[in-house]
This record gives sequence, structure tokens and C-alpha cells, in this order.
Amino acid sequence: MKPAKTKVRAERAMAVDWRDVHSRLETDRKAIERGWSPGPEETQKVLKARAQVLARETKAAQELEDSIEVIEFVLAHERYAVESSFVREVYPLKDLTPLPCTPAYVLGIVNVRGQILSIIDIKKFFDLPQKGLTDQNKVIILRAGSMEFGILADLIIGTRMVSMGELQPSLLTLTGIREAYLKGVTTDRRVILDAGKLLSDTKIVVHEQVST
Repeated sequence: MKPAKTKVRAERAMAVDWRDVHSRLETDRKAIERGWSPGPEETQKVLKARAQVLARETKAAQELEDSIEVIEFVLAHERYAVESSFVREVYPLKDLTPLPCTPAYVLGIVNVRGQILSIIDIKKFFDLPQKGLTDQNKVIILRAGSMEFGILADLIIGTRMVSMGELQPSLLTLTGIREAYLKGVTTDRRVILDAGKLLSDTKIVVHEQVST
């Protein structure tokens, strides 16, 4: 008889308690519904978080739209920049031909792939100290329409984005001719030159074509 009783007990132990299963499923269903249907406080938190993310994305997009890309360079140990949209290329200074009877700031001319371009010593043009010049000088060739010439830089730093909103109108140390060609000064004291004004200055010899 003992084996029979043991078998009955084993069968009862293996039987499924369907009431318990349904109860647990119902509990899980309600928990899921609560997860998809947050209360008022949770809803406010979610909406606030979404609004903050949207505000940050909108601000970032606006800042990008109001920014300009510039090429930074060094003049007399000071950092300057011009908008990259006015820069045709950066060219190593070589085979410079001085020109007689020209202003002191006209360094000379160079032949860039068959095109003769004037090279402007921007330090003399802006009355900056004549220091920092090395044999690694680069020429930044500026262009707007048919107007082209090169400006001499002691060192090219690279490109960066500058927000127009951060530009200050000037600095106390910037006076005279430099201020006249100033687009603005960044919060970290980078001087952004107005390349458009430089290119439209009739005092600067722009370029000539080599006769063929």
C-alpha cells in the first residue's frame, strides 16, 4: 500500500495550480499597464525631460547656423583668423619676387600655377611688431570673385568654428587700421579679420595673369 500512497502524493505535487498561474499573469499584466500608463507626476517628469532635450537640440542647431568656420594663424605672436569661405588655399612662401615702387606692406609677387599674386605683409599693413617671422611662413590666398591676393602668416594653426554670438566688437589694444578691418574678437581673444573688407581695399594690388 505504501507504494500507491507515494505515487498519489507525487502526482499531487506535480499538479499545476492554475489559479496561482492566472493570478500571477494578472499581476504581471497590471504591472505592464502601469509601466505604459505613468501617473501624473511621472508624466510631468517625462515631458520635462523631453522638453529639455528638445531645447538643447534647438540651441545646438541655432548655434551651428550662427557659426562661421575660420582659419587661424599667428602674426607677431598674436592669434588671428579669417573666414574659410574667403580662403582659396594655403600656399608655402617660395620664389618671391620683390616689387619696386610699391607700399612697404606689399612684400612682392609669387607665381602660383601660372597666376601672379601679390603678397601682403599683413604685419606691416596693420603696423604690428616685426617679429615671429620664420622660414616656415605660409601664404593664405584670399579670394572674393575676381579679387585675389595672399597674406603672409607666421604660422597656420588650423580651422575652427566660431559662434557669431560670442564675437566682441573690439579690444582696447586694437586701434587704427586693425580696427577698421576687424570682424570681431572671440572670448579667448582671437582676432577675426574681415576678409571681405581686405579684398575690397583698392590700395592692395590684387593679381595679374602671366602672359602666354
